[in-house]
Amino acid sequence: MKAIVYSQNLAATDPQSLYDTELPTPTPGDNDLLVAVKAVSVNPVDTKIRRNADPQGQPRVLGWDAAGVVVAVGGAVRDFKAGDEVWYAGAIDRPGSNSEFQLVDQRIVSHKPKSLSFSQAAALPLTAITAWELLFDRLELNEHNSKAKSLLVIGAAGGVGSVLLQLARQKTQLKIIATASRPETREWVTTLGADVVLDHTKPMAAQLKTLGLPEVDYVVSLTHTDHHFQDIIELIKPQGKLALIDDPEPIDLRQLKRKSLSLHWELMFTRSLYQTEDMIAQQQLLQQVADMVDAGQLKTTLSADFGTINAENLRRAHQLIESHQAIGKLVLTGF
Repeated sequence: MKAIVYSQNLAATDPQSLYDTELPTPTPGDNDLLVAVKAVSVNPVDTKIRRNADPQGQPRVLGWDAAGVVVAVGGAVRDFKAGDEVWYAGAIDRPGSNSEFQLVDQRIVSHKPKSLSFSQAAALPLTAITAWELLFDRLELNEHNSKAKSLLVIGAAGGVGSVLLQLARQKTQLKIIATASRPETREWVTTLGADVVLDHTKPMAAQLKTLGLPEVDYVVSLTHTDHHFQDIIELIKPQGKLALIDDPEPIDLRQLKRKSLSLHWELMFTRSLYQTEDMIAQQQLLQQVADMVDAGQLKTTLSADFGTINAENLRRAHQLIESHQAIGKLVLTGF
């Protein structure tokens, strides 16, 4: 099968940072689906692993977002069959989606939204899982306990923020404050549900005061948490909650004590990496997201289609993500 791999840590501008190759088509284990990949999207995790995770000279397939068609199932699979159209984000400790065929555990897969194309669907799984787990598992928010509460989303125009804004608008009563620094990203987050938009390149606590807004109950920091940490401490309410997904430089957690703040980290790969008892929760939440999409409550966050799934196009996508200028999600379609 065709695949795009990396075998050494190189800059995305280097032709060998990601290259085309052929690999054997895998065989499903008991709980596996073998999926013919139709479309993929690219996430910051792809670029981080390409730069930092030593593949020890062996070709490694990246890619943690896909939509495709089931072609074979393992002996323990009951909820899927050949021909089913599915979407998923996969597992970080298994080969990724940048290949013609991929094995994925049935517990982290759901049927894709009927109303979306493969390209539109591929933009959503990883970010939808991350956003859902941030809001509803880590911060434990719901329609009832969020009334008269506020949420600040830092870096809201990226992939996770683009879904999180929509989910917060649809499933909570939060006042949603997003951050974006360019006219096009400010417009993007406003269309997705933000009530107020701040500029994260300037002190955010001061902007809240200027607008006459109180301290916020919840903060979701999606990027550069170390850079914004002092600002977050100032603008969050006593007994508030901070959730993050990035890998910040060291931050002094003792500063959370004075306000009795709690810290919540989210990694959507945790359930599959540790085979947790509730691993199937990702299948269930993906199906709920699919149902919301088909009901017109959520929309795809696809912002650019980079063409065929090949090494050259993937390198271009990696470069754009590393520039921190991407809006929404970058998708590649077909081999």
